Amino acid sequence: MRANLRRAARARTPDLLMVAMAGYVLLPFWWMIVAATKDNEALFASAPLWFSGRFSLWSNLAELLARDDGVFGTWIANTVLYSAVSGVGATAVSVCAGYAFAVLRFPFRRILFALLLGLVMIPGTALVLPTYLLLSKIGLTDTIWAVILPSLLNPFGVYLMRVYAEDAVPEEMLEAARIDGAGELRILRSIALPVMRPAVVTVLLFSVVATWNNFFLPLVMLSDSRLFPLTVGMNSWYRAAVTGTGGETLFNLVVVGSVVAVLPLVVAFGVLQRHWRSGLTAGSLRG
Repeated sequence: MRANLRRAARARTPDLLMVAMAGYVLLPFWWMIVAATKDNEALFASAPLWFSGRFSLWSNLAELLARDDGVFGTWIANTVLYSAVSGVGATAVSVCAGYAFAVLRFPFRRILFALLLGLVMIPGTALVLPTYLLLSKIGLTDTIWAVILPSLLNPFGVYLMRVYAEDAVPEEMLEAARIDGAGELRILRSIALPVMRPAVVTVLLFSVVATWNNFFLPLVMLSDSRLFPLTVGMNSWYRAAVTGTGGETLFNLVVVGSVVAVLPLVVAFGVLQRHWRSGLTAGSLRG
């Protein structure tokens, strides 16, 4: 009997550990949702992980959208613009470069790919100041291009597309298309892209999320508050709340704004996850 209990306990241990890890990961999100329903007074006076007597979510949202002549809506529009253009552009660059590294044979191919792997190891924040100096020379700082152009380069996306293209795109189909007279661009568009769709969606989502969450680059590049993305705009409100320069406490608006900023990413992951599932076994069925 005791041996059976020990075996049952050992069998349940992994499940309990997974539940504990899931709770640890979800705890900040739970706090953020609960805090978004409180006003400034209840935010610090009530229990941090449970709702207060007053449900202030709708008034917080109304105040959030009206604050500073509705600048939060401008920050959302800026973030959507930066993320959409940068995400699509970075994905297009990664697809073309990764396909070229995987399929084409050109001089210095191995050396260039080794340099690309080196770029993956360099943190993006280390390149922000040199990029600022470069863009300031051509007058692009404090414009939308100061955020979009640097975000078009995604070395990890190129690496991922190259690895996926080598495994998923059959060489026989490429050779047959070339014999039929198809050019490389047509082969990429008609043959490679449909097969590489899971990797394309992955790179697109990673690029969009990276730009959506980017803070240091727009912080350095932009000084006009009307061009701020959500990350920099919410940081300016947080600093005003901490220093008291905002005229009144802004912590509840910062919390509600954070919830609004996270929701589009949650929806994007939920909608696009089926494309990842379709590609999980793409390489395992090819001999």
